Amino acid sequence: MSETETANRLPTAEEEARFWGLLEAAWERLGPEPAALRRALLTRDRAADDDSVYAIDGWLDPFLDQLGQLCADLSGPELTDLDRVAERKLYDIDRADVHAVIDGSDDGFLYGRGHVVALGREFYEAVRADPTWALPDGYLQGMGYFFDRLHQQRFGESPRTDSGISRESCMNPTGWAHQ
Repeated sequence: MSETETANRLPTAEEEARFWGLLEAAWERLGPEPAALRRALLTRDRAADDDSVYAIDGWLDPFLDQLGQLCADLSGPELTDLDRVAERKLYDIDRADVHAVIDGSDDGFLYGRGHVVALGREFYEAVRADPTWALPDGYLQGMGYFFDRLHQQRFGESPRTDSGISRESCMNPTGWAHQ
């Protein structure tokens, strides 16, 4: 690929499928309780003031541990591909309407978007279509740069995703166009 072709590289369908598959596999390793909590998030009454939806938060660190175990033997290019997908997913929900629900500072909004991504494809797609599915104050700091950090730990440098975007908050001009 030429430099121009790699400057805005999008994740492939295969990379996305692997990404979501690894997240689901990490959740599955934790058993039926977090699976039930994740299902409940998609069937909850969003208008109700129900703090029980935050019960999933107790499972986030074990989820990241399992995800790390699943990725322990991945190569540098494989981790780069996964980081490119994570970066794109975070970028795509870097929007004012999502921020209105999640809230938070720039870092807090990144952690909130990480929370959305970590909960899996179905939850992510629900929030992407209708931000009111997101959880106000739902944060997962470790997800935003999870694959980047794994790459750094194993290979001594951040991966080059060649995506031309940033996962940082307020960097998606389309998502903030009316602000």
